[in-house]
Amino acid sequence: MVSKTKIEKIEPILWDRWLLIKIYCEDGTIGIGEGGVHGWQRPTKTMIEVMSEYLLGKNPHLIEHHYQWLYRSSHFMGSIVQGALSAIDIALWDIKGKRLSVPIYELMGGKTRDKVRCYMHVGGSTKDELVESALQASKDGFTAVRFTPYNPTNFHMHKSYSEWADDAVQRVGAVREALGNDVDICVEIHRQMNPAESISLGKRLEQFNPFFYEDPMLPDSPAIMGDIAKQCNIPIATGERFTTIFEYQQLLEAKAAAYIRPDLCLCGGLSGSKKVSAMAEAYHVKVIPHNPLSPVSTATCIQLDACIPNFGLQEYTGESEPPKSELLKSPLELKNGYLTVPDGVGLGIEINEKSLNMPENPKVLDTPIGFDGSVQDR
Repeated sequence: MVSKTKIEKIEPILWDRWLLIKIYCEDGTIGIGEGGVHGWQRPTKTMIEVMSEYLLGKNPHLIEHHYQWLYRSSHFMGSIVQGALSAIDIALWDIKGKRLSVPIYELMGGKTRDKVRCYMHVGGSTKDELVESALQASKDGFTAVRFTPYNPTNFHMHKSYSEWADDAVQRVGAVREALGNDVDICVEIHRQMNPAESISLGKRLEQFNPFFYEDPMLPDSPAIMGDIAKQCNIPIATGERFTTIFEYQQLLEAKAAAYIRPDLCLCGGLSGSKKVSAMAEAYHVKVIPHNPLSPVSTATCIQLDACIPNFGLQEYTGESEPPKSELLKSPLELKNGYLTVPDGVGLGIEINEKSLNMPENPKVLDTPIGFDGSVQDR
């Protein structure tokens, strides 16, 4: 039986553009986690500090109890609360795995796979740049790529829907022609269209057989997203902004997605995302975890991907360049577009402590403005 210990210190760390957390136990065990609320790292850090008062002196193994106590301690919830809770949850699972000398996936049912298929972000201001980026990802071994089907620097400045949609069709078609059918293409709309526009474009993109059609509208109405799914013969992927299992329940009941996109650093950590994955399994829906964050987030995603039967694909943005390449003592193993499931304890990673001296690089709030001066969605 593992000896008892208590939480003695909680340290949130603003590192470059990300928010990490370290939870220290009296026996010397240190758990690592990450909280993910884009643009709101500082208030999330403050929320972790508020929650720390409850956690100090507590048994770190009571993960679900601590989550419920903190989540239900206030009338008000939301992304800042869930970002903080997710970071804490991940770190507590890391502690439990380390203290029991097993990977986290062993505590969640064991491995269902040895490696995790990833898609790589590609892009470019012009169609040729996009095609070149996609071809490079293919040469690097990736069998799936994801991109926005319009100029990412001025997407909000289109003069007409026809111009916008025609450009999108040309770009998706060019990537499909360049890659052939050996590589899956994933089309990301970034919530830029209303339902009618996204249905119209989706029907035109069917000919290119996209792997998924991501966030074709704002994710604020599962019922309307369900209408899009019914009228487009392309699998819908959505859910990266959701913070609770209850939002996913509505999405699944509306049959609005073929793939769900939980962000493990926002949707209740490993605990919440494991629950969401089980809900999705009952609807024959696969899981594509959202992962625009640091290597800690990637390592967390791999633990979930390894133990669920309905894993679909893993978002990956590359971790071979600074600052990401400096965070871990040994980088996660990437080979031919697959991340190897690590066999180390807990998250299976070790932090390079020297790298934590990197200063904060807060995200600049730069909400896009359209031709007419109106606020556009991002």
